[in-house]
Amino acid sequence: MKAAVIHSFGAPDVLTVEDVLKPEPGPDDVLIKVLAIGLNRIDHYVREGWINPDIQFPHVLGSDISGEIESVGENVKEFKKGDRVVPLPGYPVESDEMPSSPLAATPSYAIRGVKHWGAYAEYMVVPARWVLHDSTGLNPEEVAALPMKLVTCIQAVRSVAQVKQGDYVLIHAGASGTGSISIQVAKALGAKVATTLRSMDKQDVVRQLGADLIIDSTKQNFVEEILSWTAGKGVNAVIDNLGGEFFSRSIDALQPLGTLVSMGMVAGNEATIQLVPFFFAQKQIKGSVMGGLGDMQWGLEQVKLGTIKPVVDKIFSLDNISEAHVRLAAGEALGTIVVKL
Repeated sequence: MKAAVIHSFGAPDVLTVEDVLKPEPGPDDVLIKVLAIGLNRIDHYVREGWINPDIQFPHVLGSDISGEIESVGENVKEFKKGDRVVPLPGYPVESDEMPSSPLAATPSYAIRGVKHWGAYAEYMVVPARWVLHDSTGLNPEEVAALPMKLVTCIQAVRSVAQVKQGDYVLIHAGASGTGSISIQVAKALGAKVATTLRSMDKQDVVRQLGADLIIDSTKQNFVEEILSWTAGKGVNAVIDNLGGEFFSRSIDALQPLGTLVSMGMVAGNEATIQLVPFFFAQKQIKGSVMGGLGDMQWGLEQVKLGTIKPVVDKIFSLDNISEAHVRLAAGEALGTIVVKL
C-alpha cells in the first residue's frame, strides 16, 4: 500500500509517498480502507520534532480518517466489510488496561501518528472497541475533518469548561479547525459566543457558525471588547487554542470564578499571568486534551442533526501531501485541510 512517510524531522518536504507493507488486523482489530485524512496542527508539530523527539523512523503521521471496513478480526462482530466508520484519533494502546476518565488520562493513551504509525496511508488497523459507525450521511472528506476536532472541542467546552445555557464564552481563532468546531459546540449548549480572528476576510464564515461577536485580534483589544460586550462582567469561559500572550491576556477577560481552558500553543508555549487578580477573583485555569467515545458519539449525533458542521479548507491528494503541510504550517487554513485518497 502507499503511505506518506518521514525518515527524519524537518520541513514539509520530508514527507515522501512510498510503498509499505499493508497491515493485518489482529483478532480484536479492524482493517480500515482510508477514504480521506484530516490534517491537524499536531501533525505539523510531530513532523518538526517538537512533540516526540524519540520517534523511530520511518514514521507515518496522522490521526484523523474517514473510511470503510476492509476486513475484521475473528472476534469482531459489530462491523463488516463495507461499513463506513470513524475511529477515535487517540486511545489506550494496552488492550487489557481499564480506561480512565477522561480517556486521555489512561497511562497507555496515545494519539495516532505521534508515537505509533498513523493515518497517512491507504489502510490502517485500529482496535474495534475504538471505532464508531459513521451514520452522518456526509461525504468522506467532510467526515475526515471532524474526529480530533470533535473530541478535543467537546471535551474542552462541554466537559472541562462546563459551558451551559446562557453562558458567555470567548473562543480564540474562530476560523481554525478547533475554533470553528468549538463555536458550534458552545452554541449547541446554548451559550453566547465571541471569537477572535487574525483576518476579517473569514468573518462571514464564523458568523454563519454562530459567533455573536467577532473581534479582529490584529486591530482590537479583545479584553476591552469582551468587557464591553458583557457590560464589564467578563465571560464565563475562555477556550484558548493559541497560548502565548493570548493565554496571558485571557485571564482579564474572565469574570470571577470563570474558567480558562488551555488546549493549544500556536502563538507560543510560554505565558505569564498576574497572580493577584487571578486568585482573588478565584479564576480557574484548566488544561484539556481530548475526550473519548462518548464525546465522539455526542458530536456525531450533533453532526447528523446539522447542529455541528465540518469546515473543510482545501483538499489535496496523497501525492501532494507536502503541499498540504506547507499550508498547515502557515496556519492560514479556514477549517481543516483534508487529503482525499
